[in-house]
Amino acid sequence: MVRQSPAFLLACAFSVVAAMAADRPNVVLIVIDDLGYTDTAPYGSVLHQTPNIARLAAEGIRFTNYYAASPVCSPTRASLLTGRNPARLRLTNFLKGLRRDPNSPVLPADYADCLDPEEVTLAEALKPFGYATAHIGKWHLAKRGGDGQDLPQAQGFDINIGGTHSGMPRSFFWPRWRGNPPVQGEFDGQYLPDFLSMRAVQFIRAHRDRPFFLYLAHYAVHIPIQAPSADVARYRRRLANRPARPWEHFNPYYAAMVEAIDRSVGRVLAALEECGLTDRTYVIFTSDNGGLVTREGPHTPATTCRPLRLGKGYVYEGGIRVPFIVRGPGVARGAVSDELAISDDVFPTVLDLIGIAPDSVPSAGPRDGLSLAAELRAPQTTRLPRDTLYFHYPHFSNQGGRPSGAIRKGDWKAIISYETGKVELYDLSKDPGESSNLAARYPERARELARLHAKWREQLRVNMPRRKQDSAPTN
Repeated sequence: MVRQSPAFLLACAFSVVAAMAADRPNVVLIVIDDLGYTDTAPYGSVLHQTPNIARLAAEGIRFTNYYAASPVCSPTRASLLTGRNPARLRLTNFLKGLRRDPNSPVLPADYADCLDPEEVTLAEALKPFGYATAHIGKWHLAKRGGDGQDLPQAQGFDINIGGTHSGMPRSFFWPRWRGNPPVQGEFDGQYLPDFLSMRAVQFIRAHRDRPFFLYLAHYAVHIPIQAPSADVARYRRRLANRPARPWEHFNPYYAAMVEAIDRSVGRVLAALEECGLTDRTYVIFTSDNGGLVTREGPHTPATTCRPLRLGKGYVYEGGIRVPFIVRGPGVARGAVSDELAISDDVFPTVLDLIGIAPDSVPSAGPRDGLSLAAELRAPQTTRLPRDTLYFHYPHFSNQGGRPSGAIRKGDWKAIISYETGKVELYDLSKDPGESSNLAARYPERARELARLHAKWREQLRVNMPRRKQDSAPTN
């Protein structure tokens, strides 16, 4: 018997419902690269001008305990598109990070070199229901020099603008980005976030008469930290006229980049209004990991995630807790949710919101996400059927993060070192900055969380670092 892929079965099973597509709502998923938890006004930034993101939050719901599934980009993007945790996918690092530490007792874990083409993406799930699908921006889920079967157009997207194996542009200004990403700027000096926004608006206008899924995955605010000079100068003046405070944002280049992605959000919202689609479109806004708080090229560190600890590349809160805002039909307006949520949840939530039972969609394996639809419609009235989130990063990050895992259960969080077995314990309700390690004070709680994390790793058969002396995986 010939084995058919989940994507093929999906197309066969649901092609008959395409005629009903006109009644289904649109979905716009906006993912910013390296945007920190506090980088926008709804999450506390005073310096960064983000009126459009603030409007999105005022007209929808903002989550305070939403997490990227990984402290680096590719794993979280795989999670968003499949509803499956990066640990289950064995896609646990950015592609293709190979950093090692000669002084560590372990070697980093082996991991997948692309998103497996057998995985069913959100685009593949929606196409049989008549959705037009577009990927605009960063993909970073493909092999370098591969056969193209792991690129967006082979995984359910009708249109791919700028998505390759690459994780960052050569420059944010045309023509210096020429070839990376592989899209043609319209004029010298064009700024990449503005170009991608323009293409997103064009897609919305061209598909106003049928349902669509737009995945707008900005390369910003990743390095290189670059922005139009006039915007940078404006933020320099603002910074010069206020006292320096170490817990506040400080970088005029980065501030201008954040404003650019806010400008992009505004253009998308305006296009939806122009086309009469505001009340028929779900807009989801999030980030793939925390902000860059370490040095990594010119004009870095880019930001601060304070009061959260550290940022991108670490499983501390600054590396994995990120913004998450949803607006759309039936979604509570001006609401705030404290429920624990993670990027695994986006896939089943989108299907649920548009009237597709998540369990009815074929998958390459078990999904880990939960639908947040009920919470979006009536926040704080019910509880999600879980109180625990798990994180797995068995690698050395470019920013200094070490191979480790993390677990959040209620307000308690443990971090487990894969090099030493050491466990750190924090009470996030009293210490969101993870400044006081309570493992010695509450040793049994620390051991219990470590046991739960070990059980989860065993259930998922995760990839683990290997001891150098025998190349055997750590426990």
